[in-house]
Order: sequence, then C-alpha cells, then structure tokens
Amino acid sequence: MLDKECLFCKIIEGKIPSAKVYEDQKMYVFNDIAPKAKVHLLAVPKTHFALLSEADGEGFSMLSHIFEKIPQIAAEYGCEKGYRLVINQGEDAGQTVHHLHVHILGGQPLDW
Repeated sequence: MLDKECLFCKIIEGKIPSAKVYEDQKMYVFNDIAPKAKVHLLAVPKTHFALLSEADGEGFSMLSHIFEKIPQIAAEYGCEKGYRLVINQGEDAGQTVHHLHVHILGGQPLDW
C-alpha cells in the first residue's frame, strides 16, 4: 500500500518524474537527484514503510526481492568492481525521505 503524502510513493505512482532505471511488481529503482557517487541509485519497495521495524511479511518479501535484484542492476550500471549499499534508519542516520529505500553507490572507488 502506498502513502499519498510520501515523496517516493508519488514517484512510484508516476505523479513526480524520476530517472527510472528498473521497475517490477515489487520495486522501483531510480537515479538519486543528489548523487554521492558516479552511480547513485535508489531501490524502493512498492509498499510504504519508513523503517525496518515497521516492515511486515510483505515488506520483508519486497526487501528480499530487492536484495536479489541489486547485483544485476549494479552490474548493468557499471559497478562490476564493487558497490556500497546504504539504508538510513531515522533522522539521526540521515534519513530524509521516510519510505525505506536502499542506496546503491558505485562506479568509482569509494572512501569510507
């Protein structure tokens, strides 16, 4: 279920434009508008929940699917030598959009 007020839900529904790179029944992947690496994609489940602690069986099923697809998507976008996955959880971690999402960063050597 999507949240009509959520930025990422609006992107998933096509109400806000994005640079989509992949979509299927469980996830939507698009380019981050403020990239922190040469490749900076956001993988978003098509069910709205902000935190891992809010995920139910459907949410965890979508996350499992996302993690199964990420290697293929990352390789298609030039991250053959490696990539970083980041999931910010809450404001103290830097989460600015409260819809759980996975950052896929790569395409270059990354410093810690």
